[in-house]
Amino acid sequence: SRKGVSADEKRKRIESIFHETGEFYQLKDIEKLGPKRGVVSQSVKEVLMGLVDDGLVTMDKIGTSNYFWSYPSAAVQTKKNKLHDLQEKLTKETERKLKLENQIEEETQGREPSEERDLILSQLKEQEDISKELNKELDKYKENDPVLFETKEKAAQIAREAANRWTENIWEMQSYCVNNFGIERSAFDQQFGIKDDFDTV
Repeated sequence: SRKGVSADEKRKRIESIFHETGEFYQLKDIEKLGPKRGVVSQSVKEVLMGLVDDGLVTMDKIGTSNYFWSYPSAAVQTKKNKLHDLQEKLTKETERKLKLENQIEEETQGREPSEERDLILSQLKEQEDISKELNKELDKYKENDPVLFETKEKAAQIAREAANRWTENIWEMQSYCVNNFGIERSAFDQQFGIKDDFDTV
């Protein structure tokens, strides 16, 4: 049987229509041109809106109609910006991980093991594994292979979920220290540089 066109290939083919011509199009125009590139007209709108959502194609309303366009230089810059955001998130997550590691080391010195501590250590191991996966994703981006850019949203989502887990871990450690060692929450926040607007992303 004939193998269908992959979602990534459909995106590249629709995007290439704009890059090769440098023209503005309406949806109906792309639905006519899509089949000539091997993308059936019924799936053109979904593919096109996915490119708009990812910032690779621009949509603007002129009068009563929507027009679409995309230039190669703008698409490359969008990919670079998203890669930069991902790198920043990884940096912040790494900093939080290091702070938690240091705190765990301080709290475990001279103390007997506990279920709470075992839980935190288990969560730390989980986040270390996530960090390794994020670094692998970043290595792929550094190769600057256009095919790999489709995974950028998934990598960003992983980074966001990991950052949120670390936020929850810090809150749990804060409660643990308050309940077991009598540390004031404000003192805890000051010690570890936690700001008032510290929250999940």
